Amino acid sequence: MKTCAALALALLLSGCAIGTIASTAVDVVTLPVKVVSKTVDLATTSQAEADQKRGRELRKQDEQRAREARQLADRCRAGRALPTDDCGTVQRR
Repeated sequence: MKTCAALALALLLSGCAIGTIASTAVDVVTLPVKVVSKTVDLATTSQAEADQKRGRELRKQDEQRAREARQLADRCRAGRALPTDDCGTVQRR
């Protein structure tokens, strides 16, 4: 009786072991493909990423121009214009 139970248990567990070995083999085979695809993805820039980057650059430039325009207007209103400032172009509030 013990022999039959041990034999049945061995057969059941061997199926789990084979499934685990097969799963590990699939992981080992697909790992290089995953690594290469991740490397290519990191090395290249998609069009959407390039567009987002360009949009960020344009927004930063617009913010810088607006900041400089506010500083120019403040200097002109306060009477502390720099020699390079053109206070005639500043709009009065």
